[in-house]
Amino acid sequence: MAKRHIAAGLFAAAALMGTTSASFAVTEIAWWHAMGGELGQKLEEIASKYNASQSEYKVVPTYKGSYAETMTAAIAAFRAGQQPHIVQVFEVGTGTMMAAKGAVYPVYQLMADTGEAFDPKAFLPAVVGYYTDTDGNMLSMPFNSSTPVFYYNKNVFEKAGLDPEVAPKTWEEVESFSKKIMDSGAAKCGFASRWISWIQTENFSAWHNLPIGTKENGFGGLDAELTLNGEYQVRHWGNLKKWQDEGIFQYGGPGGGNDAAPKFYSQECAMFMESSAGRAGINANAKDFKVGISMLPYYADVKGAPQNTIIGGATLWALQGKQAEDYKGVADFFSYLSSPEVQAEWHQFSGYLPITQAAYDLSKEQGFYEKNPGADVSIKQMTLNAPTANSKGLRFGNYVQIRAIIDEEFEQMLSGSKTSQQALDDLVKRGNDLIREFEAANK
Repeated sequence: MAKRHIAAGLFAAAALMGTTSASFAVTEIAWWHAMGGELGQKLEEIASKYNASQSEYKVVPTYKGSYAETMTAAIAAFRAGQQPHIVQVFEVGTGTMMAAKGAVYPVYQLMADTGEAFDPKAFLPAVVGYYTDTDGNMLSMPFNSSTPVFYYNKNVFEKAGLDPEVAPKTWEEVESFSKKIMDSGAAKCGFASRWISWIQTENFSAWHNLPIGTKENGFGGLDAELTLNGEYQVRHWGNLKKWQDEGIFQYGGPGGGNDAAPKFYSQECAMFMESSAGRAGINANAKDFKVGISMLPYYADVKGAPQNTIIGGATLWALQGKQAEDYKGVADFFSYLSSPEVQAEWHQFSGYLPITQAAYDLSKEQGFYEKNPGADVSIKQMTLNAPTANSKGLRFGNYVQIRAIIDEEFEQMLSGSKTSQQALDDLVKRGNDLIREFEAANK
């Protein structure tokens, strides 16, 4: 990172006040993103601090809606010759971006072409592995990477006679803890969860070192197939159905499962599986109880569990078609974003993972984890073991649509119209049809 950026981080407020007008030579860099609310405001602040740190470039962030909407808008804009320099794309859009021939300027190539200092080994392997090609080259710049973790209500645990400092480690314990909590009257339900797809299916598989699909979960080629209908996935979905019927588990709805969080905030449910990036929101809403954070549960009899979880969130992709001078600005901005100071601040504010070892080390030096117990659970969980072919992520075409199918089949199972085996068999069949369509269109 350039020295001017380090200085700017220390005197950003003063610098911002002194930049009421920009030089006529400033090169504007368009950044389309999908972050609203407080995270969007923080993103805007990061861009403003970068702009104040130097006088050559001005990054202009623009909110474009959801992740899917932002990616779709960027691809459409590229076809019309009106693309931004940078677009934020969620992790399951990686396969689609890689297949967008001629549209993407891979980060490793961008940094080399512009002469920007760049060391891929500085990034956390569990994060970077998701966004590299088969030769190990980084394709996009990690920005907001998260992983699901386990939150629980310490006050409810205490009321139920459970040790508030000890979270359940296994699914067997989640069930027994839930029954004890409900029987004691401390809470109406045991647990809720967001993202049945990301947490209870994809991460469940990785955490148990189970394949999500063939060809190293799609990393090995477009001809991969889903294998989410294995013995343990079927067992887990079946248990979620049984626990829903017993009131132990409460379903939070399709997609991100946005109805799940209020069940935890209101203390209706004692435990909650949510993104590590949900920590700030949980802390803001859990005003009447203490929150514990732990690793996700696993089945005690599954060999190889727990392994490591996989990431969610998004990375920043550079798009082709701009002037060479513009890309020097893009590369400079990427260096700024990945600096320890910027990443540590972003991580501590948001709950997203620090993308580099240096940012993690800086957070430790600053005493952040001592002051915020549990804030490092996500990092420990991601790095618990070296990623395997089953636990480094997934890369399938049309996976945005496949996630919608996961929700549909899960709801069919909850309604009783399908068994867990039937639902997952149908999910695999429907999903593989979409993958074949993507393969045919991108050969």
